[in-house]
This record gives sequence, structure tokens and C-alpha cells, in this order.
Amino acid sequence: MKTLLEYQKKLLPDLLQVMQNRYEILRHIRTMQPIGRRSLAVSVGLTERVLRSEVQFLKEQQLIDVQPSGMTVTEEGMDVLLMLEDAMKELYGTTELERKLKEMLHLEEVVVVGGDSDTSLSVKKEMARASVMCIKRRIAANNTIAVTGGSTLAEVADMMKSDAEELHLLFVSARGGLGENVVSQANTICAKMAQRMKGDYRLLHVPDQLSDEAYASIIEEPSVKNVIDLIKSADMLIHGIGDAFAMAERRNTPPEDIAMLKERKAVSEAFGYYFDEQGNVVHKLLTVGMQLQDVKKVPNVISIAGGASKAKAIHSFMKQRCSTVLVTDEGAAKRLIRDYLPLNIKKEETQGGSLHGS
Repeated sequence: MKTLLEYQKKLLPDLLQVMQNRYEILRHIRTMQPIGRRSLAVSVGLTERVLRSEVQFLKEQQLIDVQPSGMTVTEEGMDVLLMLEDAMKELYGTTELERKLKEMLHLEEVVVVGGDSDTSLSVKKEMARASVMCIKRRIAANNTIAVTGGSTLAEVADMMKSDAEELHLLFVSARGGLGENVVSQANTICAKMAQRMKGDYRLLHVPDQLSDEAYASIIEEPSVKNVIDLIKSADMLIHGIGDAFAMAERRNTPPEDIAMLKERKAVSEAFGYYFDEQGNVVHKLLTVGMQLQDVKKVPNVISIAGGASKAKAIHSFMKQRCSTVLVTDEGAAKRLIRDYLPLNIKKEETQGGSLHGS
């Protein structure tokens, strides 16, 4: 496939560019549908005049449907995107990024989508779509799936859709609420995923942070115990990775604790644990729900995080070696490779002339 693309680049460079442009337009419509022409032009970086002719072509080919509410991708358009996906990943160099990160982070699978979610909402949505496909490849009938909160996981829930087969899945909240926007809380995301996948769910009705006295009392509640048992027996965990100080701010962490995190050089956060750049636990909140020792026993741990700004946090958490899959974007992937690729591998790649820049 890669050899064929190289020949096409030399013999038909203009044709290849046209194919890339139309593929990107189709991909953006799929991610943001229904979407208007003006919004699409901004997303793909084309003038409305140029976009108009491309949209007309895609419509004539019956790859998109144009309605007053916006443009959507047809079933035939979806098939075209699916058939071209592997070829386009080779063309963009995404396949190579995935290979390098898989080796570097010691993972079973890495999925990289194009772009940087720090600067584009459509990239975050595309990352969510890729996450759903990855999740569906790994789930089996009667699985218990633990879910955390966060804006990225909320996008994943929105992208989920039931297949024809009834899998009898059970979704369970891996943690309590953060006291923030209810849309991004684990309970909300857990319930939405279950509904979209025609499964059942169990929620964890406790605050995310507790005092010693409250923790000792709540942990003995039968309903809480039942959910904790389900969490510990989960077949899959779907979670995000947070920047340490962004998460501390969301939790309204006291100034003295912020100072402590800075002193200990916290970088990332997951499940109420704060990690430094070497992956060491530097602080832990007293929380009910998924604990780090539980994470390491889950057969399938799917970590989802993107944006170049998250590269340090991703690298920090991956030091725990408890993830099996990472779904990320090009912004984070290139930053990870630039800043953290082992020196011996980086030297070989540079000599070979194949290392992707930031």
C-alpha cells in the first residue's frame, strides 16, 4: 500500500491532493454532521467558493446529502471513508506514528487520529469516534464496562450507537461525581453509554472526594459495596487522562494542596491519583470507586487523551503500565515522539530519515 501511494505521489501528485481534500471534507462532515457550508469551510480551511464545487461533486456522487439543516454523509459515503481509512493513514504518516507509540509505550494497540484536539473540536469528536470503534472491537457479550468522567468521555458516549446484536452489557461508574458540570460526570456518561448500547447500568451515588469519617461510613453501604464489587470485576475500563493542575483546579483544590502538588512535580491525574513525570504516585485523594490496584487487574484498559498539551500527562500515566490501548491525536502523538522517544530509537529513526516532526 505504501509503495503504491509513493508511486501515485510521483505520477499523479495533483490527483492525490484532490483525493486528500475530498477525503478531509467527507471526514469532517461525518464528524460534525449535520453541518452547514460556512462552518465546514472554517473546519477544513477552504474558501466557501472552493468548497461549493467540492460539495457539489460529493453530492453528485451520492456520498453526502444536503438539506436545510446541514450536510450529512450517506451510507455510500460512510463505506468510502471506511475503505480509504487505512490508505489515508499511510499517506498522512499516522500508521507510522501508531507503530512508534505502540513500541515506545509498550501497548497492545495505539490509535491516532489526524489533527490536534487542543485547537479543534472536530478532532476531539473524531477521537471519540475512533474510541467507539476500538471499544466495539474488544467488547464481548455479558461484559462489565467501567467508565470514568470528563469531557472526552462525554464525546465518546455521544458517538456510541447500538449494533443489531444484543450483547447484554453492564456499564458501571468507576467513580463518584466531581461536583462539576453534570454532563461530564461519570454517572451521566455511564448511563448514556448503556442507553446507546442497549445495555444496563449501575451508578455510584457518592461524592468524588470524602473525609475519613464519611469514607468509613459510605464504604459500608450495601448499594455502594455492590457497585464497588462490579468495578473490581470489570472486563473493560474506559478512562481519560488529566493534566494534574487542570484537574486540581476543577476540584477547587485548596492553595496549600496546589503548592504541595507543585513541590512534588505532579504532571498527570487519573482515578484520584496524581503522578509525577516518572509515573510515581505523589498524591492520592480519598475516593470511592476504581483504585489503581483495581485498574491493573482489568483485562482491557482503554485510555483516551489528546492534544499536544496532554503529551506529558499521557507519558506520565503510561509509566504505570496498566493501559492496553491508547486513543490519541496527531498533536499528542508527535509531541510524545519528539520529547520522549528513547534516544537509541530516535537516533535510528533520524538516520533513516523517517522521524515525523512536531
